[in-house]
Amino acid sequence: MFAVILEKLSIWFETAERSRREAYLASSSDIVQLEQRIRSLETNGYSL
Repeated sequence: MFAVILEKLSIWFETAERSRREAYLASSSDIVQLEQRIRSLETNGYSL
């Protein structure tokens, strides 16, 4: 039972983090800023 709850929480947090990254990238004003943000995320260990 505990493992199921832990798995559900993990999925919820991953979905929230993915949404946050997508919103961050979507708020880019142009392609140059988008590419900089993508590189910044990749440098910090986030996969897209």
